[in-house]
Amino acid sequence: MREQVRVRVPAKVNAQLAVGGARPDGFHDLANVFLAVGLYDEVTVAPGPVGEGPVITCTGPDAAQVPLDATNLAARAALALAARHGLAADVRIHIAKDIPVAGGMAGGSADGAGALLACDTLWGLGTPRDELLAICADLGSDVPFSLLGGAALGTGRGERLTALPVGGTFHWVFAVAEEGLSTPRVFQEFDRLSAGTRIPAPTADPALLAALRDGDAPALAKTLANDLQRAALTLRPSLRRTLDTGTEAGALAALVSGSGPTTAFLTRDAPAAHRVAEALRTSGTCRTARVAASPALGAVVLSDDTAGPGPADAGAERSAVMDGPLPA
Repeated sequence: MREQVRVRVPAKVNAQLAVGGARPDGFHDLANVFLAVGLYDEVTVAPGPVGEGPVITCTGPDAAQVPLDATNLAARAALALAARHGLAADVRIHIAKDIPVAGGMAGGSADGAGALLACDTLWGLGTPRDELLAICADLGSDVPFSLLGGAALGTGRGERLTALPVGGTFHWVFAVAEEGLSTPRVFQEFDRLSAGTRIPAPTADPALLAALRDGDAPALAKTLANDLQRAALTLRPSLRRTLDTGTEAGALAALVSGSGPTTAFLTRDAPAAHRVAEALRTSGTCRTARVAASPALGAVVLSDDTAGPGPADAGAERSAVMDGPLPA
């Protein structure tokens, strides 16, 4: 057994988030166009004392907001994988946090996916991808995409993935808000705002999928959409100023990222992204602004000589993105 395994796992942005009405189970059907972006958490897993189960530690921005108990998706991932294989989940899990917490970028889901791949590698299990994805889906709607990365259409509650072709690199700026927003609270507000109206079945926009395929940033900008944005802005009206600031600074388009409160800005190229980020940092409308490109690889095991996040394929030993179609 290895002494430890380190996995890098990306954040995500929703190029489209179409939301259907509430289902009897409380979830919503979605058409969720995911893009993995180059902001990363690193999850390191090592054997722990016998009988203790998973022990979580965390460092980095917003680390104080990360739960260190069994509610953490990284701990739940270790327990689920161990139970499937009849093992004890006696591991130490360290999260080097760089994805905004409670920011609509799937940071917690990323940690769950990272811990799952790290434990599978540490224990030498070689669990088939379909089984890993099934565990991910049980953990949360965004966790399967965090494992796979790239670009995908998520249906159902977002856990059923179809890989999407992307014909180029897209450049983004992410404005990080002072405080997080609860995803369940944003969905509750969506339900309140849409009460009594007919909500169509969510479908992916063909024009958006074509823009992704063609690598066409201006075309993608015209089609970006988030059905949760109205709810997020109702709960946090100050986000409108952030969106306006980025647009005035030259972004092609701006939207709330997922359930927010992180806001995302698509730009024409990397220099434009840096200009928009600087304008946001000095505007007083957000805590900070980060530049990142998409698509990015999903969860990857890093070799011992890889020094932190870098190019998407740097130091990668094993990626959850494997050849072959995604499972239905």
